[in-house]
Amino acid sequence: MSRFKHVPCALLLVLAGLGAGVAQAQPAARQAALAGVGRTATPAEVKAWDIDVRPDFKGLPKGQGTVRQGEVLWEAQCASCHGSFAESSEVFTPIAGGTTAQDIKNGRVDGLMPGANQPNRTTLMKVSTLSTLWDYINRAMPWTAPKTLTPDEVYAATAYILFLGNVLPEDFTLSDANIREVQARLPNRNGMTTAHAMWPGKELGGTAKPDVQGSSCMANCKTEVVVKSFLPDYARNAHGNLAEQSRLVGQSRGVDTTRPALAAEAKSATVMAQAERAPAAATPVAAVVKTAATGSASVMPLLQKNACVACHGMDNKLVGPSFKDIANKYKDRADAVNYLSGKIKAGGQGAWGAIPMPPQALSAAESAQISQWLAQGAAK
Repeated sequence: MSRFKHVPCALLLVLAGLGAGVAQAQPAARQAALAGVGRTATPAEVKAWDIDVRPDFKGLPKGQGTVRQGEVLWEAQCASCHGSFAESSEVFTPIAGGTTAQDIKNGRVDGLMPGANQPNRTTLMKVSTLSTLWDYINRAMPWTAPKTLTPDEVYAATAYILFLGNVLPEDFTLSDANIREVQARLPNRNGMTTAHAMWPGKELGGTAKPDVQGSSCMANCKTEVVVKSFLPDYARNAHGNLAEQSRLVGQSRGVDTTRPALAAEAKSATVMAQAERAPAAATPVAAVVKTAATGSASVMPLLQKNACVACHGMDNKLVGPSFKDIANKYKDRADAVNYLSGKIKAGGQGAWGAIPMPPQALSAAESAQISQWLAQGAAK
């Protein structure tokens, strides 16, 4: 039975009219409150953000690069983390490997199929669109200086990776003109499906049916499920203290990375560089720093700015030696400041193991400040 059964019709009309007026007034009030707030982005601003390259290669800039050019670039800026043949170092997973000539022919990597005995999945095994590989290199690499590669250098690096996976011959030149043809040779180009609810429109292969069917308990569960994450050793404190960067509203999940790590946690990270067999700086650089750094507080922003903390710990070895180990090794060397400053700038390999340190793009003042701090014992 309607609750308005006994309400006069005239009153109902009045109430309906008031409701419509309120409904119209609310958007007007919101518009008035937001008047003058924000503006339309300019074409230049939109262009600065719209830098991705899509699967249909929309957004791909013109350019070209050879496999040989990619090899030279790779040795200079990529091999220290990914290995000379993209087989990886001690930190990152392999990029090339795990694919066969049959995979290139079929467009589906057998090593990813159910029952395959594949111990490790490489990038070339998984990636299904060449634009993904090109776009990631363009926007995120090299790790210490992302978005510094030119389009030609990105083409060259991509060509070298594809050569290592036997997708391209060694005399190939990859360009915006032929990249679609190369896409047709990608080993896992047919490995992506659109038959799931996350892909819009049935005309594009999408479906309203979820792609995952589960029977997990969602209410009144007998077993409590705990979801927990952790930071790997090399990432701890790589970008400052996470606890200080977490939002203040609601539960904070940021770990205090300035505190010593527990045995079950990743180790604390901080910084510096190594290598023994490269000539020291030809000209003294200690004079560049007028006031010597006496503690890590003054040096830490510089170390974080140049991503040194990603590979070096204060008291423990990460990818490279710890600051303390470097300071102890060169504490009795008279030219320690000049020598270490030269090593930071030039890079090197062999003094601390097989993993090389690439040259660092620091100014003379920055490398001298870090070297001075190390020479004085890398005090906390």
